[in-house]
Amino acid sequence: MRFWSPRLTKIGLAIGVALVGVTVLAASLRRRPDIEPPRGVHSDFSRDEFPQTLQALNASFDAWAAEAGVQVAPPADNLTIMRRLSLALVGTGMSLEEIRAVERVPEDRQLRWWVNHLLEDRRWSDYFAERLSRAYVGTNEGPFLLFRRRKFNLWLAEQLRGGTPYDQIVREMLSAEGLWTDTPQVNFITATMDQEKNRADPIRLAGRTSRAFLAQRIDCLQCHDDFLGELNFGTSQDPIDGRQEHFHQLAAFFAGTGLPDPVFRGIREDGREYRYKYLHAEEEETVSPAVPFYPDLLPQEGKPRARLARWVTHPENRAFARATVNRIWALMTSRPLVAPVDSIPLDGSLPEPLEILAEDFRTHGFDLRRLVRLIAMCNAMHRDSRAEFDITEAHEECWAVFPLSQLRPEQVAGNVMQASKLTAIDQTSSIFTRLKAYGDLQDFLKRFGDRGEDEFEADAVTISQRLVLMNGKLTRERTKNDLVNNAASRIAKLVGDDTQAIELAFLSVLNRYPSTTELEVFRGYLNGKSGNARARALGDVYWAMINSTEFSWNH
Repeated sequence: MRFWSPRLTKIGLAIGVALVGVTVLAASLRRRPDIEPPRGVHSDFSRDEFPQTLQALNASFDAWAAEAGVQVAPPADNLTIMRRLSLALVGTGMSLEEIRAVERVPEDRQLRWWVNHLLEDRRWSDYFAERLSRAYVGTNEGPFLLFRRRKFNLWLAEQLRGGTPYDQIVREMLSAEGLWTDTPQVNFITATMDQEKNRADPIRLAGRTSRAFLAQRIDCLQCHDDFLGELNFGTSQDPIDGRQEHFHQLAAFFAGTGLPDPVFRGIREDGREYRYKYLHAEEEETVSPAVPFYPDLLPQEGKPRARLARWVTHPENRAFARATVNRIWALMTSRPLVAPVDSIPLDGSLPEPLEILAEDFRTHGFDLRRLVRLIAMCNAMHRDSRAEFDITEAHEECWAVFPLSQLRPEQVAGNVMQASKLTAIDQTSSIFTRLKAYGDLQDFLKRFGDRGEDEFEADAVTISQRLVLMNGKLTRERTKNDLVNNAASRIAKLVGDDTQAIELAFLSVLNRYPSTTELEVFRGYLNGKSGNARARALGDVYWAMINSTEFSWNH
């Protein structure tokens, strides 16, 4: 006897689909917990000489502008500054929910409240870990089986979230041993592995170490000496030109790093020598590990990579603090204080703000959160990108105005996804919302493109990229009439007043209130529409704002 039929199968599938739909709808409509006030809104910005450092930092930016002979823009409004900080720290604009929470805070405390709210949010550690890992392990897939990018990023995010001092994080990456699965920091090494030889690549590791942690392009010396005088490892009084041996002596620290037999023991140091044939030499020679500058800071005892890690992160190795400050500044503002981000001269004149931040970073335990707070609260971060005077490149170079910069691809996608939700897409969101956001981000980056490791090299947006944003799947799905998933449809359904609906749309997408002219134009567009027609019209308003220049730029 047949107890199951094709008809019953179809009914069962229909019931299953319906149950999934109800579950998704219930998850999307469930009440979220209210946003908790962040901790330390006063103490984090008033202790350990924070006000004194901030005052000196602000004075240095003012002096820089005065020396350049340019006018300084007035401060931007709080919503504009908070949008910048949101893009900088979590990669998206603000949600309407967050804007309403901030608006309940006294105006003079809003910025500090918002900075600490973001630093307590898991999105910050996850986003910064992904951004920093580009400099540490690149953006390529890496060797199959031996490299686990996700494990490395999760480990790095956990360190940032737990407040681990940055020098300790870097030391662990440089000196770690073990398996790449249970010791995730080992992936800094295995990202360069030669799978046939089961050896780390000393050349690539030396180049990555010098650029990511010291902002020194020592890898330019791999093939020949520096004939252009661009690298100096001495002082202005006692210059030492960059030579080929400087690079290969640094690479020698990684020569003994490989996988033993059996490989389940993971990365180990076996003492193998580094051999290289220099330019114009007749044969290879053994190269001993040595550092290109500050040799007195290098420990004499210990394994090679552990010694190198101590030297790189030594408090007196000022290149380390400068490199970190320059990169964090670039992550938060989209351009470094010294360009390129991975090339800061050891000698010569450097911007005073860089030196002030580096000194504070060095003397306060390499605390990344403190560094982020200083950058977030300084006057350069708060200045308007517009002014009543003509703005030139000179104004942007000395941060007399906040420089305009295109959003990175992941910021564009994050901005679109967040704009289409009334609440923040964070760890309290439903698993369905987070999975969809992750999938949509990967799909968008695949079509739009990614800048890779050189993410601070601003390229003009191509026509095909503009078309992806205008007509692509992400924008289309996030602006269509969809009461469950899209903010435009919800606002159209729940807010009957056209003026209020337009204000909510502007706050959600552009994180600001509309001007009188904008309000009048869009109110006329919505006038007389109801039901699905009104939802589609507000979706059109969303589409227009998402495709505006303002939406895709940090300003």
